Amino acid sequence: MKKLLSTKMGFFAIAVVLFWIKTYIIYKTEFDLGVSGAMQEFLLFFNPLSSGLIFLGLALFATGKKAGRRIIGISFILGFILFANVVFYRFNGDFITLATMMQTDNFGSLGGSILGLLKPYDILFVLDLVVLIVLYNKFKSNWSTERIQWRKPLTVLAAGAIAFGVNLSLAEIDRPQLLERTFDRNYLVKYLGTYNFMIYDAVQSFETSKQRVLADSSDITEVENYTKSKYAEPNAEIFGTGEGKNIIKIHLESFQSFLIDYELHGEEVTPFLNSLVHDQTQDYTYFDNFFHSTEQGKTADAELTMDTSLYGLPQGSAFVTKGNNTYQALPAILEQQQDYTSGVFHGDGKSFWNRDEVYKQLGINDYYYDIFYDMSKENVINYGLKDKPFFEESIPLLEEMDQPFYAHMMTLTHHHPFVVDEGEESIAPAETGDGTVDRYFQTARYLDEALEEFFTDLKDAGLYEDSIIMIYGDHYGISQNHNRAMEEIMGEEITPLKNSELQRVPFMIRIPGVDGQGTNHTYSSQVDVMPTLLHILGIDARDYIVFGTDMFSEGHKDFIPFRNGDFVTEKYSSINGIFYDNTTKEVIEEPTEEMLAMKETVLHELELSDKVLNGDLLRFYTPNEDWEPVDPNNYDYNYDVEELNEKN
Repeated sequence: MKKLLSTKMGFFAIAVVLFWIKTYIIYKTEFDLGVSGAMQEFLLFFNPLSSGLIFLGLALFATGKKAGRRIIGISFILGFILFANVVFYRFNGDFITLATMMQTDNFGSLGGSILGLLKPYDILFVLDLVVLIVLYNKFKSNWSTERIQWRKPLTVLAAGAIAFGVNLSLAEIDRPQLLERTFDRNYLVKYLGTYNFMIYDAVQSFETSKQRVLADSSDITEVENYTKSKYAEPNAEIFGTGEGKNIIKIHLESFQSFLIDYELHGEEVTPFLNSLVHDQTQDYTYFDNFFHSTEQGKTADAELTMDTSLYGLPQGSAFVTKGNNTYQALPAILEQQQDYTSGVFHGDGKSFWNRDEVYKQLGINDYYYDIFYDMSKENVINYGLKDKPFFEESIPLLEEMDQPFYAHMMTLTHHHPFVVDEGEESIAPAETGDGTVDRYFQTARYLDEALEEFFTDLKDAGLYEDSIIMIYGDHYGISQNHNRAMEEIMGEEITPLKNSELQRVPFMIRIPGVDGQGTNHTYSSQVDVMPTLLHILGIDARDYIVFGTDMFSEGHKDFIPFRNGDFVTEKYSSINGIFYDNTTKEVIEEPTEEMLAMKETVLHELELSDKVLNGDLLRFYTPNEDWEPVDPNNYDYNYDVEELNEKN
């Protein structure tokens, strides 16, 4: 060993082995990659090798002892990238992409969320660097000061390229068209590794950026034909019943449907929401098979999908990466068709998720962010304004809006790491030993109480009775990284199918003068909300590029695509390439032609939505002869703070 470390090539070999072992251990302990079978297990073990040889091999071109320092430096960079993915995965159950790295403003606002994701044993992730530094300082005096002959580093790089070629070939055998048709980053990391995935992601990002440059008006034709063929005729009893009514859309942050009617310590966690679901007067229709459609963009994806009936991107957030796109969104449509005023209410900074720019493209008239609220210390926790003061202080702002209005109320408190101030908890935490899961119920109760107070205030202000009320969950709050605790909560194993079922989020709606349907079991998702609301207002969704269909229509299409290519229907689901019977929960060993065709339809639909966003194709589409493209220069969310303070 001493003889080996007395050479730069020996030190390099030790660095590669440490990198290889560290990466594999992290794959096994920190990521849930769904590895099955000997081939996938081998590839998971093998895939770090090519990255180690290529990236660390570049250091061998340095002269003298600089090679050792560069090996340590590159090891640090690779380790930092891997650890950043670990932390990101603990919260998102996903890997960092180039698009998410562009969202640095959002990362800066995570604050306590990041601290809550760190573990005491994370210090072990730098153990390899400590070893390398000790070995370098001990043996560098034995190294030659001359540059290593070129053939050696070139041979190392060639070996890395060969290793990658072998890796990719074996991966293609186990997963054909891995790079051509994958929607799931887990597959790419499992087969090719974190670092190769990031290179692939960078190439894909470059390719998508080219799509806008190369796109032309003919590209929207395929999309238009598809969405027109999917169109569902409106329900005659519902169509136009909400015309001219105010619309209040309430966004329940990180709220999953399993909370409805769930009891903890013998208490209902969300008694007020439960009362709406089971309201004997049947004011509300509650869709209990409603799913979120989000990916890395989470809340921003939900906003985009609810207002445009487009899917979020498979990587990053369209709000950030496609913020200057042309959109034909609900706020602009309602203003042009029925003279609605639109406003978003959010107790956070205006630039989070690039909202102050993308809202202009959506045609949102007013944006009420943190400067409109009392952001004193006692009113703020975690991401921003607590829900109770947020709703209370939003009432006078709502009263000032020109009617009819389309108001989007965005809550914040029920967000990871799910904390409330001492004295504001009204239910004890769960007792799974997983802090995230245990606290989840306390912030859900706080949100439920805030919502009940808001409804009282709406009624007192005369804004409730004549308003369409929509309540929805934006995305999951508990990722599959917490399956152990969730199995205790749910009382059953969290299988891949069960995890897909947990992607349900609530959606309920009240239409003034229309009897609610109680609980509606229709399978639907966020992409269906825009055409549903358009039909409620008497606006035909046929004119617009929408990927969803009216949830009240008999012709509603009930397949629910997830952004990774999985999907669910009423009878069966496709998860990680495996079909399941929703009733028996058993694997369907021989999928029918209908099931396989549905899978192709889902992938095609997601591809078309991506084409719209990546190519900015709506700039080539005119919904009807009265449509006026949104001019972002007509919107300004910079307000005079002193004037607002005097007014308050």
